[in-house]
Parts: sequence; structure tokens; C-alpha cells
Amino acid sequence: MGRIEKSIEIKAPPQKVWEMLAFDRHPEWFEERKSGEYTSEVRIPEDKYRVGASAQITEKHFGKFDVEITESLENEKITYVCRGVPHSKNVIEIFTLKPTETGTKITFVADGEVPNPIYWILEKLFVHRAIEKGTEKSLDKLKSILEK
Repeated sequence: MGRIEKSIEIKAPPQKVWEMLAFDRHPEWFEERKSGEYTSEVRIPEDKYRVGASAQITEKHFGKFDVEITESLENEKITYVCRGVPHSKNVIEIFTLKPTETGTKITFVADGEVPNPIYWILEKLFVHRAIEKGTEKSLDKLKSILEK
């Protein structure tokens, strides 16, 4: 998959942006994601963001895969590993939130290795660009939702 990094500034405080990073909120704005169902116990809202929280994500084109939070700094940064993404080794996704004068700068980074050389070539030619465009659309949609 290679590394993808995209940022956008949103006129909303980090706390509001943070709320949208819960896996079950992804389908509202994350272009490719159809569902995000927690597989770990969620008793209180904060459980959705704790290290070790896990979910199964269903995407339109990549099907189902598992995610687990590996780092969580409330209103600042969340990192998780995606396991079982087709044609990729584990994919790491990171959201970083930085307060600005008018809101929050959110940066999304995704990085994963494509172990099969044939898929690597196809990924470089077609998939990488599609994922980049989808990421931009997703961040734009998140901005639109939060700035209403």
C-alpha cells in the first residue's frame, strides 16, 4: 500500500473531531467504510478509544478486517493496526489532532506493506491513487459534518 498522508483543518475543537474517530462513527464520513462494529467490550464511551479496543470494519471494496487500537492520547492521537486487509500485511493508521486558532488540524497517515510483487505493481499503478482520493473525500466529508 505504501504511505498515505493527508491533512485538513476543521473549524471544530479537537474534542468534537475526536468523537468522530470511534470505529462505529467511521461509516458516517469515512468514504470506503460501511460499518465498524466493536468486538471488545464497550461499557462507557471512553472504552471506544482505549488501547486494546478492537472492532471489525467492513469496507465497500476491501471487505472485512479487524482493527485494534495500539495508542490513544485523548483529543490528540489515535493509532491502530488493521489486520486481514486483502493483499497487504498489517496496515497502520494514525490520526493526529492539533489545535489551531480556528479549530483543529487533523492528519491521517496510513502505511502498509504489499508483500506480493504482482500486487505491489498493481497497487502502485491504481490502488494507491484511489486510496489517496478516497482519503481526501473522507476528510472533506468529516469537515463538512463538523462545520455544520
